[in-house]
Amino acid sequence: MMFEAFTRGTFDSAGVGIAFWTAGSGPPLLLIHGYPQTHVMWHRIAGALAEHFTVVAPDLRGYGDSAKPAGDADHANYSKRTMAADLVALMARLGHVRFAVAGHDRGGRVAYRMALDHPAVVSRVAVLDIVPTRALYDATDRLIADAYFHWFMLTKPAPIPEALIGGAPGVWLDMCFGGWAGTAGAFTPEARAEYARGFATPAGIHATCEDYRAGASVDYAHDAASVAAGVKIAAPLLVLWGEAGLVGRRFDPLAVWCDYAADVRGHALPCGHFLPEEAPAETLAALLDFFG
Repeated sequence: MMFEAFTRGTFDSAGVGIAFWTAGSGPPLLLIHGYPQTHVMWHRIAGALAEHFTVVAPDLRGYGDSAKPAGDADHANYSKRTMAADLVALMARLGHVRFAVAGHDRGGRVAYRMALDHPAVVSRVAVLDIVPTRALYDATDRLIADAYFHWFMLTKPAPIPEALIGGAPGVWLDMCFGGWAGTAGAFTPEARAEYARGFATPAGIHATCEDYRAGASVDYAHDAASVAAGVKIAAPLLVLWGEAGLVGRRFDPLAVWCDYAADVRGHALPCGHFLPEEAPAETLAALLDFFG
């Protein structure tokens, strides 16, 4: 019901089925969700964005209604480079050869890797409540280790985290949504049910662990290589973060992103980690101003 005005489709990305929803007209805008969510995380603002843009909201591989392949030996099939390639191919199939992209959480990591790897197709990019993967790992201290303990738990070899989360997936999701949000009542029952449906299966839990295993290995290496080569995001970059979350408390987000992008602007919003659901009006206004 939350995306009833959108058309649902499935795209085959080298044998991996990517579910997506699209609506609207105007310049194309790709919306990429984070962990442990799906495209549904955009439900409070997607309709309003579709009044101005052709919105495409996919489920990343491993999430929601998209396919959940087993991880490979080096986790590269869950790298942000691979996830970005899925979505660049999807957008091309839909006829969008150049487009804007906004990503939250893990989706923000896909979005900035997309901008680095495919500069000709990304016109503008917004990242919500993240700093680059390499920057976060390199700055890890007691505060980060405590607040982002899942970054280190989920990277442990299978089936350790899979078994622990699989024993009580509802408890895990309650921890994620209760611990990272800064706004009471941010999540509707319908949205929460969709997140649980897409996540709380053995395949879903394994796939999302592989996402984090890739972050600690191949994604970190890709970030380091880009920095070493002096490659920066060429597209204008909008950085938004929740003022009650870790990103703003531990980092100067704009300063950090200036090491990774040539044109950076942004600000904090009055919320925790889940900007589009906790502060939808402010998130929508910032995205319309930037992409409009």
